[in-house]
Amino acid sequence: MINISDSAADRIKELLAAEETPDLFLRLGVRPGGCSGFSYAMGFDDEVHDGDEALDIKGLKVVVESDSLRYLNGVEIDFKDSGMGGGFTIDNPNAVASCGCGSSFKVKDEEGQVEKCDD
Repeated sequence: MINISDSAADRIKELLAAEETPDLFLRLGVRPGGCSGFSYAMGFDDEVHDGDEALDIKGLKVVVESDSLRYLNGVEIDFKDSGMGGGFTIDNPNAVASCGCGSSFKVKDEEGQVEKCDD
């Protein structure tokens, strides 16, 4: 299950409305890379691929790549708006370590070993 806060859902809906491409949705995924091993991928897309999981979260169509589902289970996405910046934050209960900026993370596999990414 992926959780999106009301403020994040509202901001995503605003951003989608500003786009000129019909049928856009939020795509979430995980990629090898970043200083901790895995990094988050979050953006808009209009093409669903084989194996993608489509979810409806707070009126948003959210598509998750099948290979990323296990890394994103329980993730909470929030949006903070502050005077000098702000942005989306991701709280991942599966992460055992993350980098200082919070955009990459490490996870443990089924045996409790820290997974290595395959670059």
